[in-house]
Amino acid sequence: MDDLVTARLVLHPMTVDDAERVVAGESDSGAPWAPGYPTDGDVSAARRYLDTCANTGDPQPFGNYEIRLREDGLAIGGVGFHGPADANGSVTIGYGLVPSVRGKGYAAEALRGLLSFARSRGVTCVKGDADHDNIASQHVMSAAGMRPAGQDERVRYFEIAWTDTATEADPRS
Repeated sequence: MDDLVTARLVLHPMTVDDAERVVAGESDSGAPWAPGYPTDGDVSAARRYLDTCANTGDPQPFGNYEIRLREDGLAIGGVGFHGPADANGSVTIGYGLVPSVRGKGYAAEALRGLLSFARSRGVTCVKGDADHDNIASQHVMSAAGMRPAGQDERVRYFEIAWTDTATEADPRS
């Protein structure tokens, strides 16, 4: 599977080798890591991906993606799907960045790229959530076009839905 490219980022589809390196904390010389990468969330996502690959096969294109800067290939976080689309065409996403690059719009840009990709693959609804006190993550989902869709005692839910799917969506937006 090819990388997804946005204006400033490359969303690199995670492979089993990539995930094993993330879990082990061992960078690939061809893909340098920003200080603080991988985060606990990246390691958890890589483990989930490896479990999925072992139990049901590689979920790509609805797997995990490493977020890299286009200018130097530096890995700064991750974004991905929690699995393939359900019977209604809905997927759930997650994302995260190392602290040193937060606040620069990278998370919203990566999420917009993933949303565009999902839409181009026939997904009709993308869902996400953030803890009530994680205002930054709520702003990321809003900036990417997702809208509040409810809440419970722990989290606020967001989603974006399309009645038609785009066949030539542009992830560089």
